[in-house]
Parts: sequence; C-alpha cells; structure tokens
Amino acid sequence: MTILITGVAGFIGMHSAIKFLDNGWNVIGIDNLNDYYDIGLKKSRIAEIKSNINIIEGKVEFEFHKADINSKIFEVFRNRDIEVLLHLAAQAGVRYSIANPQKYLESNILGFHNILEFVRKKPKCQFIYASSSSVYGKRESSPFKESDECNSPESYYAFTKIANELMAKSYYKIYGISSVGLRFFTVYGPWGRPDMAPMLFLKAAYGSEPIQVFNHGRQKRDFTYIDDIVGAIYKIVLSKISESSCEIYNIGNGGPTELMHFIECVESVSGCKMNKEFIEAQNGDVIMTYASLSKIYDAIGYEPKVDLKTGLERLNTWYKEYYHNKSDDGSC
Repeated sequence: MTILITGVAGFIGMHSAIKFLDNGWNVIGIDNLNDYYDIGLKKSRIAEIKSNINIIEGKVEFEFHKADINSKIFEVFRNRDIEVLLHLAAQAGVRYSIANPQKYLESNILGFHNILEFVRKKPKCQFIYASSSSVYGKRESSPFKESDECNSPESYYAFTKIANELMAKSYYKIYGISSVGLRFFTVYGPWGRPDMAPMLFLKAAYGSEPIQVFNHGRQKRDFTYIDDIVGAIYKIVLSKISESSCEIYNIGNGGPTELMHFIECVESVSGCKMNKEFIEAQNGDVIMTYASLSKIYDAIGYEPKVDLKTGLERLNTWYKEYYHNKSDDGSC
C-alpha cells in the first residue's frame, strides 16, 4: 500500500509518514521546504523519517520530492498506484496571512485545486485533507460542532480553509469525489512548528527574551497532542470512511485550556520562569477553541489519550535534546 503525503516535512506530515511506514506502508512525500520557518528543522524532519525506516521490520520505502503543490509535480504520479492522498501542505499561520494574503491564495486555494484535479483522475484514491479549527471564528456557543455554520472567518488563513471545505464539497457533488476534511485543534508535541505557542513558550522559558502573551493570557485553546492527531488519521484511513462521502471531522482534545494555565505547565516541566509581556489580542485571534468530538467518536471511536502534562513533558524532553539546550548549559 502506498500513501502520498503533501507537506511531509511539516510537523503533522513527518509524524504521519513515520506512522504509516511503521505499519508497513510505502510513503511518497512532497514538500517545497519554504522559508516560512526554519528550513533546517524541515530538513531534520525528513532525516528523521528516513532514520525510522532503518528500525522498521519489513521492506518499506520513503520517496521524497522537493516540489510545490501549485506545480506540475502530480503528473509524475499519474500512473502510480496510490491508495491514499493525505494533503497537509498549506501556507500556515493566522497572523502571517494578514500581511501576506497572496501566498495563501497561491498555496491554499490554487494548490488545493491542483490536489482536487489529481484526485478526480484517481477516483479509487482515498482523499484526506487538513482543515483547521480557525474556520469556526469567534463564537459564543461551545463546544464547536461540525454542523455549526462557518461563514465569518477572522483571518484570510481561516477563509482559505473554509474555501477548501467548500471546494471539496463541490467536487463531491459534481464529480462524486469523496473526501474527509480534518479540523485540527492546536496541535503540539516533539518536532512542532517554532511559530506556535508551545514552542515559543519553551524558547522563552530557556532563553532570556520576554514572550508576548496575547489578550493578557485569557485566551483558551483545545491543545491536542500530535500522537492523538496521527492516530486518528491512521484510523480514518483504515476505516475507509473517506471512500463514499464528503465529511468533516474535528480532531482535538475535547476541552479548552486557559493560556495562563498552559504557560504555568510549560514553566513546571521546564523548571524555568518566563519573562511575560502581557498585551492586547491581535487581529485574527479568537478567544477560545473547543472541539466537539462526538462525530469522530461515532465514526472511528476516537478518544484523545495524551493529557497536557504528559504531552508537555515529552515536548520538553525533545526540545532540550534537539536544540542542545541553547541556553548554553540548559539552565534558565
């Protein structure tokens, strides 16, 4: 069995590749290795995928292509046997989208169209793609349910993810192309994105520079550990629920954590206090995210397994090892 993963050098992409390799799948990976954040980290993730092949029993293959999804790269795979396409590539970042909307149009809209056209010509290929909790925008009712209307995005990034869901739905109605869109809720863990809060807080904990805490720490996020995310993706593939419908599922932890409590947990696992600078909320920010998990539980029996303390301890261990305690001896 072969799975094609776009954005394979990304956080979720790397862990997904390892999960499928570990279970006997061949993996084809695509990533443009752009400089939105540290390219070195992305290259290290590719190396980590390759290193895991050496400890996996049985013969599996990992094939990497440095390419943009908004190119003709998919012609290379036109005649290949690919059972699953897991589309994770996208221009990420809520605040970055406010200053650089063109990049989101090119990657998240035109690139997604390229993906849909590829799948349209491979109707037997399961199609699973990444959406985002940002599609819910600001809302008072909680938890957030997949049936909620999502028509008031707070950022251009959120708009592109709403657009992706609508594009997938239109391809289902017109061409019968089945799909599963996954609304991820604040994913964290080892090898995480350096522009996300968990990594920024650890960097601030071990460093001397102050960290900005938006909305004075009153925001709440449904922090979800990477193993829970990847485990759900794998179960969705095995269940084949993407083969005969067009569905959307939340994947979260199922409960919001106040940002100040999260910061306290980071300080606890690192043993370091942060120099916090409290500021107002920024454009594109939402006050709370909170995933309803009833739909995905009914579909695949999904229940998050990793609690916040355990997840942060694992992240902290990896962070110290990967960054070699860049505060010299690792002290605060």
